[in-house]
Amino acid sequence: MLNPPPGWPRMLAAVFYDDAAAALDWLCRAFGFEVRLRVEGEDGRIEHSEVVFGEAVIMVGESGGDRPGQEHMVSPRSTGGGNTQLLGFYVDDADAHHAGALAAGAGIFRELETNDYGEEYFSDRSYGALDPEGHMWFFMERVREGKPSDK
Repeated sequence: MLNPPPGWPRMLAAVFYDDAAAALDWLCRAFGFEVRLRVEGEDGRIEHSEVVFGEAVIMVGESGGDRPGQEHMVSPRSTGGGNTQLLGFYVDDADAHHAGALAAGAGIFRELETNDYGEEYFSDRSYGALDPEGHMWFFMERVREGKPSDK
């Protein structure tokens, strides 16, 4: 058995929405994700879906459900905006990505800025965004690699 299976990263995450169908469309439009799988039930409820961004895979599902543990799978909107995670991605052009997210209506919780951690480390250009149901997303562009010290 291969672990992870072909086409899967070693780590993946899942996010839950009150309206997963609308979230899938928005994530693609705002952040550039691509849907690789979308399984709808008879009532239109998203039973399972997967979006990809490069080699990253994020499962997008409906809040709640009747399987054990699903009562805890909720949208941040239903908790007053509470989050226990932030999903981070490297992008090729943080400025262009930020502009696309803003055009799609993303809320910004951390403005686009360049953070320089010193010559020995690196410099990233990044921003933090909220989707319509309150999930926190962070997008970074590496703009400079560090130079190891001579010590």
